[in-house]
Amino acid sequence: MDAALPMFPLGSVLFPGMHLPLHVFEERYRSLVNHLMGLPEPERRFGIVAIREGDEVGSHGMQSAHRVGCEARLAAVRPYSDGRFDIGVIGGRRIRLVEMDTSGPYLVGHVSYLDEPDGPEPDLAAERALRVFAAYRDALAGARGAQVPVDDHPGPALARSYSLAGAVALTLRERQELLEAESVSDRLTLLSTMLLAELSAMRAVPSLPATELSRTAWSPN
Repeated sequence: MDAALPMFPLGSVLFPGMHLPLHVFEERYRSLVNHLMGLPEPERRFGIVAIREGDEVGSHGMQSAHRVGCEARLAAVRPYSDGRFDIGVIGGRRIRLVEMDTSGPYLVGHVSYLDEPDGPEPDLAAERALRVFAAYRDALAGARGAQVPVDDHPGPALARSYSLAGAVALTLRERQELLEAESVSDRLTLLSTMLLAELSAMRAVPSLPATELSRTAWSPN
């Protein structure tokens, strides 16, 4: 175990480097934000894991969560007079949830931090993923009759693997698979495979996909 982090289970996947806005209104997550606000800015970190079973809020809340998630840094806070918050977070290092402590005012996870091995020929895998992504982007633009904004996704293969993963319309299960990939090369290769499948589906049913490219999740928490 490397650390104990406050935990914020979500119905979505956060990738390293990804910006995510959240609306906080449930009591235990208000307590979490208030706790973070009492810390120096560099220490305002918590863990986000995707919910495997259950809901984000209410009486049928999270029953189980995926074990691999992402550390998040609290980057912006907008408080409301009734105790709610709008917050902005940025994904940091990948984490593996070892144990969840539910005894306090908010969830606390005992986590270990995951390495990011390159795998074989990550730069070649990144180049191929970028080519497939360009074809996917162009297919979306053609299907919608509108220009899709272009992002070159610069940087090393690791950064590209996450920026591309966060930019495409995939299911939670697929996004979780990308987060859990054993290496940068594995993630980029898996992403290329997923995008090729999306392209095939779009050619078969031109109205797909219904979701937007580069969408950003908004949590009801």
